[in-house]
Parts: sequence; structure tokens; C-alpha cells
Amino acid sequence: MEQSKLQALREAARQIRIGVIKSTNAAKSGHPGGSLSIADILAYLYFEEMNIDPANPQDPMRDRFVLSKGHCAPGLYSALANRGYFPVEELTTLRKIGARLQGHPDMTLTPGVDMSAGSLGLGISSAAGMALAGKIDGKDYRVYTIVGDGESEEGQVWEACMFAAHYKLDNLCVIIDWNGLQIDGPVSEVMNPTPHDKKLEAFGFHVISIDGHDFEQIEAAFNEAKAVKGKPTAIVAKTVKGKGVSFMENKVNWHGAAPNDEQCAQALAELNA
Repeated sequence: MEQSKLQALREAARQIRIGVIKSTNAAKSGHPGGSLSIADILAYLYFEEMNIDPANPQDPMRDRFVLSKGHCAPGLYSALANRGYFPVEELTTLRKIGARLQGHPDMTLTPGVDMSAGSLGLGISSAAGMALAGKIDGKDYRVYTIVGDGESEEGQVWEACMFAAHYKLDNLCVIIDWNGLQIDGPVSEVMNPTPHDKKLEAFGFHVISIDGHDFEQIEAAFNEAKAVKGKPTAIVAKTVKGKGVSFMENKVNWHGAAPNDEQCAQALAELNA
């Protein structure tokens, strides 16, 4: 990857993380930990991978994205704002009454949101349906969805995987955000869904395992996914919950807690360093 592109992607991810911190601080609630863990993947999707146009968010030929782990809406909103779907300044209206940026993505309110999400397990099902619709309609758009590792404890996730493989949805790319932590503690202790790779392969997926913070690996994975024919692809991305903010990294209590003003200032100082 060229250095200029790498630097641009790192800057996009940094801005996404800044938006996560500012928005959750302003809301005094939200989910920063899992939003920060997917910031690099969101940066690659929105600034490099997906065929999208912020000026035409309903383009029928656009690629689709579904945030199945919908509680990490701060990350998605920050990516959308920094990509030009709405002003970055609007991020501080997160979870405010009457605002477009509610606690979970709402496709009827927010430009660029392709599917409302929140109930865990539903997002990947919606994404699989979108991918099948694309096949039926003869359109060549791709569908991407990010699923939480805790979310993968939901049975509906595996029903959707069975569906995607049965219909040979090679236009579907599922990203597992494997940060190892969920609201109640370590995923391995709450209800261990691993090994994701072997299970997904058994369900009929082409599986790629990567470091979800390494842009070279992220790019190679998405390029490989586009080349796969006859089956869906899953990218198992090993990530760090709270990535980019030292006191949030690998701390389960930052799953659903907002930084206060002092913590916000410290986080922004680190991200701006």
C-alpha cells in the first residue's frame, strides 16, 4: 500500500475515533469501546472499499453497509459524517431528543444508514436479504456487515450464515469484530462462540483472519473477498476494544460508558498527539 494512501486511511480512522469520543461525551451515554475497535475497518470501508456517494445516499447501485452490532452507532455516525453524509458538528447531537443520530442506527432518520439496527442478530440477516435481493435483481452491488463477537452468540446469526451459504451470496462480506469483550465480561467466559473461523467454514463461508487494525491486512482481505465466487466471505478481525485511547483499551467497563469531560480531554489529547 502506498504511504500516502496508508496515511490517509490512518487519518480517517483517527477522525472517526475523535468523533466517537466527542459524541459519547456530549450524550453522556453510548458505546465507545466497540465503536473504537471497528474504526479502522470503517475507515477502509467508507474511504476506500465501498462504491458510495454521499450526495446520492439512495443510489440503487450503491454498496450497502449494515452495522449489525447497532449499539456501536457512534462509530458509524462518525464515519458517515467524516465521509460527508452530514456535518461533523452534528455528532454532538448523539442521543438528543429530536436529533437524527439516535442510540441505534435508524434508516428513516440518518443519511447513509442502509438498515436500522439494534436487536443483536438481526443486522446480518438484513444484510443477507439485501445480498439476495441484489442477486435476484441482477445488480452488482456488494453488501458488508459488521457483527460483534458477543453478538455471534445469537442463534439468528448462524441462521443467517446458513442462509447466505445456501444461496451462494458471494456479494456478501461479513466482518466479525473479535475484540474479546462484551457487556458482561470476556466473551470466552460469558458464552464462548469460538472458533469463529472453523464454524464459519463449516457453515459454507470463505474465511479470512486478520489483524483488524492493520490496513495492509484489511485491504488484502477485502480484495480477496471480492475475488471469491460461489460463497459468502467472512473476515474474522482481531481487534482491541477501545483501540486508540489508552485507558479504554481492553477494558470491559468502556463497553457502554461515556467519557466525562476530563476523560474526554485526555482521550482527545492522545488521539491528537
